[in-house]
Amino acid sequence: MGARKGTSALDCWLVISQLTAVLPVPHDETSTMPISFSILSWNIDFMRPLADERMKVALAHLRSLVERAATRPSIIMLNEMVDPDFDLIQMEDWIRQGYRITDSSTQHWQSDYGTLILIPKSMPIKSVFRVHYSQTRMGRDALFVDISLPQDKTLRICTTHLESLVANPPVRPGQLAEAAKFIHEADASILGGDLNAIQPFDKTLHLENGLRDAYLETGGEEDAEAGMTWGQMAGTYQRNKFGLTRMDKLLFCGGLEVESFETFGMDLEVEDEVGREQLRALVGMEKGWITDHLGVKADFRVVFSD
Repeated sequence: MGARKGTSALDCWLVISQLTAVLPVPHDETSTMPISFSILSWNIDFMRPLADERMKVALAHLRSLVERAATRPSIIMLNEMVDPDFDLIQMEDWIRQGYRITDSSTQHWQSDYGTLILIPKSMPIKSVFRVHYSQTRMGRDALFVDISLPQDKTLRICTTHLESLVANPPVRPGQLAEAAKFIHEADASILGGDLNAIQPFDKTLHLENGLRDAYLETGGEEDAEAGMTWGQMAGTYQRNKFGLTRMDKLLFCGGLEVESFETFGMDLEVEDEVGREQLRALVGMEKGWITDHLGVKADFRVVFSD
């Protein structure tokens, strides 16, 4: 959770402008929205040292996952991004060639770190907007992208990083409810990100907001270690104090079926031994892990009744 600075927008790709209000984005009217696609969501801890080295490993791993699923487009949601990440992301050939990005700077964030989404160029974008939560002490918000579907329908994608830690009164229920209002406006929607689900009430927030949990829908069990996304790569002290939790989720509603769900990114370390030793010493962990979160990935299919 540290900071890095510097921005750029390359001329060779479309950077999607975004405001707090819906802003139309030009797209190819002849493109056809694929009926099946993947969603990947990952929180890259912004506080650990060696930020650039860690992000480079994360991007390489994301590329391998995208290439593995080459038959379907992959939407990528990223949490805890910081300013220099924009440069690293835009330097990647596979991203420049295949993706549009929602942000090219921190301009629309209310914190030193924030969220962004990478949308495959095969998916025609209608609009992008960001909603800043009415209750937040950490500058949290929800980022939305609307994608054109056949029959004049809309797929709405949202990534969010809900409030961290324990608050009294709780803040996350109101934040998810605020995002869910926008989620239910579209014909099919997916909300993903670090939902900081660390308290008992977090387990039912999706039900209270009329959303389905991709992990549970594919046979995952609440509180099972296989579903945990935080703690395995945390510092030893943090892991012993807080245990493992399922912070990261993919929730959905409308005309979608989830076909599969998995976590990714386990045991990834920075490449050089000097860096690994530095991370082990400064963070207090067994290995030089690039982040404290596992990513979550799901395959979805668009389904609408005639």
